[in-house]
Amino acid sequence: MRIEQDHSRFKQIVRGRIKRDLRKYMSNSDLVGRQGGQTVKIPIPRIDIPRFRLGTAQGGSGVGQGQGNVGDSLGKDPSQQPGAGEAGGDEGAKELELEVSLDELAEIMAEELQLPRIEPRGAKQMSTTSTRYSGVRPVGPESLKSFKRTYREALKRMVAAGEYDPANPAVVPRREDRRYRSWSVVEQPATQAVIVYMMDVSGSMGDEQKEIVRLESFWLDTWLRSQYKGLTSRYIIHDATAREVDRHTFFHTRESGGTMISSAYRLCLDIILADYNPQEWNIYPFHFSDGDNWSVDDTVQCMRLLRDELLPRSNMFAYGQVDSPYGSGQFLKDLQENFRANPKVALSEIRNRDGIYDSLRDFLGRGL
Repeated sequence: MRIEQDHSRFKQIVRGRIKRDLRKYMSNSDLVGRQGGQTVKIPIPRIDIPRFRLGTAQGGSGVGQGQGNVGDSLGKDPSQQPGAGEAGGDEGAKELELEVSLDELAEIMAEELQLPRIEPRGAKQMSTTSTRYSGVRPVGPESLKSFKRTYREALKRMVAAGEYDPANPAVVPRREDRRYRSWSVVEQPATQAVIVYMMDVSGSMGDEQKEIVRLESFWLDTWLRSQYKGLTSRYIIHDATAREVDRHTFFHTRESGGTMISSAYRLCLDIILADYNPQEWNIYPFHFSDGDNWSVDDTVQCMRLLRDELLPRSNMFAYGQVDSPYGSGQFLKDLQENFRANPKVALSEIRNRDGIYDSLRDFLGRGL
């Protein structure tokens, strides 16, 4: 019991450290690189466990045990040669890497960013089936035999019949004592979601801007996967034209052409029409750009596609504008002018990596 209490307290301390430094973790590229399966490794300052230490000896002397002579140095390898350079005056950094599940990370996000739980809007609930062990029965296959329940039944029978001897506590099950786990097929409602990531990869979007998008998409995925059992991600890159790519290409492609945002919105619409019925899927288009667009006419096309095609089919449309020394930032102003009052449109300006924290709150704070 004491060990369980200490472990629980340790987890609370770690959770508090992660919450306190969440903004720093969100801007850390190394954190995303440490992801493995359903967990991620998070470096936190080493936590020293309180312990007893031998106090100062009375009278200036103490007692030691073991090999050695008076005057020998302790705690030092005699074969180790001194290094070059001068000694530093600061204590070395001590870090401890802890594995945290993505579900737990999503809970910490929800607490720190004060995120509401997602309530799917207008999406048809789909059913999935799962096998659940729901009880025991006297017959069944040997692979499902419950030894604990079997011996419990045998003990009850022997005690009731006066056959149990505490001096010789041997319990011998009979055939009628055997118990087997029983199962049932449970139908559970499940909702599915798709995120369509769109990113401008024209010459004005540099490596730092794409890294910000990569970090933000990791945290978006982490949160949405905690809300939906089945989450699918699709990736679109665009300059003057748009094409669908895989995740690696999405974050590592850079073009040098101009920008026509409407090409990405048309391709996004084609993907939704072909693969994702809005009655069965929760749909989230996310677009990242530096705000440059080829022409006013193309911006007008974008507004029409959003208003008439994408928004009616989506739970929410989100646009994140990443600051770039070469981008004008005009597209965010056009969206604000046309959709500021629309509850299905979330807009955010991401000035740098530190802005990821506030951008996620802008996107997710409304509950999608």
